[in-house]
Amino acid sequence: MFKHASESQVSITQLMLPSHSNFSGKIHGGHILGLMDQIAFACASKHSRHYCVTASVNRVDFLNPIEVGELVTLKASVNYTGHTSMVVGLRVESQNIQTGVVKHCNSSYFTMVAKDDQGNNVPVPGLILDDKQSIRRFARSIARQEQSKSRTSTFKASEFIMEEHLTLLKNQNAKIAL
Repeated sequence: MFKHASESQVSITQLMLPSHSNFSGKIHGGHILGLMDQIAFACASKHSRHYCVTASVNRVDFLNPIEVGELVTLKASVNYTGHTSMVVGLRVESQNIQTGVVKHCNSSYFTMVAKDDQGNNVPVPGLILDDKQSIRRFARSIARQEQSKSRTSTFKASEFIMEEHLTLLKNQNAKIAL
């Protein structure tokens, strides 16, 4: 079975309250991460028709601060489907209600895995790639997976050769004291 990404896209908008703020008066990153996880779950579950769990999160960069009183909109779409997993692309934007100015605050990719009632992984519907953007997103997810595998093997503790990496540390704010 195959489905269009549009069939499971989800978006939510929420007013940011003082209770969501950190000590500097900006919205706490942890609150935004919680919302991101919720919408990734909703999107993946809608696509798979199963309970889903977060397997990994690929890169979370907070690009712009979010202020108390702004509306935050989170949009989620399935970008990639494996056998039992999905990559859900997320976009976070904030809008100043008074000025109407919209800021891109974050984009991230959550890998979600579909589960049955016993907690076992279950197959998910494939994705219908029907335009250039959907093909780009699917291919980009494959490339991110390959990069992740490369990073993991290069710095595996049992295979790490310290001497090969010492030159990287020369101009860093670190002191080697072996």
